[in-house]
Amino acid sequence: MKTIIQQDFYRNFGYWTDFPFLKGFMNPGFRYIYFLRKAQQYSSKHFFGFVYRLLLRHYSIKYGYQISARTEIGPGLNLGHWGTVVVNPKCRIGKNCNIAHGVTLGQTNRGKKKGFPVLKNDVWVGTNAVIVGGIIIGNNVLIAPNSYVTEDVPDNSIVTGNPMKVISNENATEGYINNRIED
Repeated sequence: MKTIIQQDFYRNFGYWTDFPFLKGFMNPGFRYIYFLRKAQQYSSKHFFGFVYRLLLRHYSIKYGYQISARTEIGPGLNLGHWGTVVVNPKCRIGKNCNIAHGVTLGQTNRGKKKGFPVLKNDVWVGTNAVIVGGIIIGNNVLIAPNSYVTEDVPDNSIVTGNPMKVISNENATEGYINNRIED
């Protein structure tokens, strides 16, 4: 079984390698993912955990990603473009997910949807989309750019607009999520 870093590399570049540094570190999204995964491997009290969290903080400031090492993220994360991406530490992200720049996955502190979003597997989130509250985004879901998502989204759907509109589509992410990690 390949490591989670190798799986992330495969999602980003389309092939496996035992040495992801050369090509991977030229890509800001993968570089951030690499240090995120390394920070997740160690406790914050461990020496390496401390060092990797410092590096993660450095790249957060440099590239604009705000994804905590405490966030549960499945294999195959793809940060398509660097730019502001804000993910609440209590959010959960499944495998084979793409997150574009300008995306916010945030918390709602009141109302019936109080809480944090959960993205299941094979979710593509477009530029400037906002997903907030204790909601579940199903498998094989495409969230169009500039969408504002505040309700649960069923599997095999496309979400557009503000207010959100859900369109059922069995091939929602076909052509959008490449190099999928299979079980």
